Amino acid sequence: MVAFADLSLSFITSLSGLTARDTSSGSLDAACTTGTVQVRSTVCEQIAAAVSSSSKVYYAGSSQYTEDNYHWSASSNQPSECSFEPATTEDVGIALQILGQTQTPFGVKSGGHATNAGFSSTPGIEIALYSFSEIVYNSTTQTATLGMGLIWDDVYVALEPYGMTVVGPKITGIGIGGITLGGGYSYLTNQYGLGIDSVVAYELVMPNGTVAVITDSTDSDLFFALRVSFQQSDHVNSLNLLRYFKGGFNNFGIVTTVTVNTYPQSQVWGGLVSYSMNEWAAVSSAIANYAATVTDPKASMYNAYNYIAGVPIMANILFYDAPTPPEGIFDEFLAIPAIVSLVSTRSYVELVQSLPLNATAGLRTVFSSVAMEDVTVPVMDMIVNETTFWSEKLASSSAGIVTYGVDVFLPTIYDHGTSPTAYPPSRSQGYSFIELFYGWTESKYDSTIFDAVSASGQYMIDSLTAAGQNIADVAVYPNHAPPNTSLESMYGANVPRLQSIKSSVDPDNVMGLAGGWKF
Repeated sequence: MVAFADLSLSFITSLSGLTARDTSSGSLDAACTTGTVQVRSTVCEQIAAAVSSSSKVYYAGSSQYTEDNYHWSASSNQPSECSFEPATTEDVGIALQILGQTQTPFGVKSGGHATNAGFSSTPGIEIALYSFSEIVYNSTTQTATLGMGLIWDDVYVALEPYGMTVVGPKITGIGIGGITLGGGYSYLTNQYGLGIDSVVAYELVMPNGTVAVITDSTDSDLFFALRVSFQQSDHVNSLNLLRYFKGGFNNFGIVTTVTVNTYPQSQVWGGLVSYSMNEWAAVSSAIANYAATVTDPKASMYNAYNYIAGVPIMANILFYDAPTPPEGIFDEFLAIPAIVSLVSTRSYVELVQSLPLNATAGLRTVFSSVAMEDVTVPVMDMIVNETTFWSEKLASSSAGIVTYGVDVFLPTIYDHGTSPTAYPPSRSQGYSFIELFYGWTESKYDSTIFDAVSASGQYMIDSLTAAGQNIADVAVYPNHAPPNTSLESMYGANVPRLQSIKSSVDPDNVMGLAGGWKF
C-alpha cells in the first residue's frame, strides 16, 4: 500500500512542483547527536566483552549505529543505548542471557518497518540481524534457507538462475522476517497461500540462549506460535504493500534463519498503471468486475486511492504469473485512459524492482485493514468517499498522505496451509482487504490520527455488515493493526494456546523486555 503512495508522491512532485518531504528532519541522526545516549552502557560493554569478535556493538556517532536504529517510520524511531549486530546464533543467545539477567529493554530488527512505537525499537539495546545474510538453495528438496538480515530482492535474484522463486513481497526493499513469520500476502498468494504457509523450518534462539530448529515435527506448538510471531523485518525502503513479521510480537525468542519452499518461476506480465481522479469511477467498476469474475489463481490486482498533499491520484498494479495473461482478465483496466502505464513482460525480479521509490520514509505512519467478502461498486464508492473525507479532515493535522488500498484475493487463499498457524485463527474462508495508510509529520497529532484510522475502519466494518457481508468478526491482520489492538481481535480462540506456549518457552519473561503485543 505504501508503495503506491511512494509512487504517486514521486509522480505528483514531478508534475506539480510539490516538494517531497525532507526525510532528514527529525531523523535518528539528529536524535543521536543530542548527547542523551552518548554514555556507554555497562550492559552494552558486557555484551561486547562476552560475544565473539565477529559480532559487533556500536554506539551513537557511528554510521552503523544509525543504520541499526533506523526505522522507515518516524513514529517508530528512537535512539538506543547501543546497537548489537550478532554474527552467530551463539552470540544472540549470550546477549539474550545478559539482557534477561540485567532486565535491560531491547529491540529486534532485521530491517525496520514497524510503525507502532517501540515494537522493534528501544531505548535499551537494539539487536540488528544484518549479519544473518545467507541464501542456500537445495535443489533436491526445492527449499531455500534464508538469513533474517536479507531483503527479498536478494532472494529473488539468487533463485532466478534456478528458475525458482518464493512467496515474498510485491515490491522492493522488504526484509525476510515479516513475510515468513507475519503472514505474507504476495502476487503468488492465490496459488500458494501466505508466506508463512511456505515455511518448513525456523532456526530459533530461545529466551534461555539455546538454539533450536523448529519444524512441525520437532515442535508443533512452537511452529504454530511462530506463525505469526514478531521481529520487525522490512529493510530500509518503505514500500510496504504486504504484511511483515508481526503477530506473536517478540514472545518466543529470536529467529535467525528460515527455510521455505520454492516454486517454479517463468517471466511474468504486469506493472504499474496510474489514473487521474476523472477515471476513478471507471477503475472502481473494473475492480468490482475483476473481483466478481476472475478466478485464475495466476492473476493478482492491487489498487490504491491516494491523496498526496491534497492531490488525488490512483495507482494500480496488475500481475499475471506468465508472460502473457489470457484475454479478458485485465482488458477493462487497460482500456481506461491512464496517466502512466508501465505494464510489460519481464522477469519476476524486474517487475518487483520496478517499484523502488521511498518517498514516504521519515513520516509518522499508521496502518489498518478491513476484510471484505465481496468487492462491489457500492463498496468501492464507500472507499473513495472515505479516502476523500479523511484527506480533507486530516489535512490540518499534518497528514500529507491518505491512502485506501484494495487488495483482491480468492476465497481459497487459506486452503494452502498444511499445518495450523496462529494467524489467521480461522482458515474457513479467505478475504479481500481494504488497507488504510495515513502519513503525517507532527507527533502532537498522533492521537488524532489514531482515532481517525480507528473511526474509519469501524465505519467501513459497520457499512459492510449492513450490506450483508459477514466480516465484523474477521481477525485483524496483525501487521496492519494500529496501537491498542486486542490480542483476541487478532488471534481469536488461539490466544489461550499462545499464552500457554509463551509461558512454557519463556518462563522468566525475557522476551517481555522487548516491545510489541504480549501473550
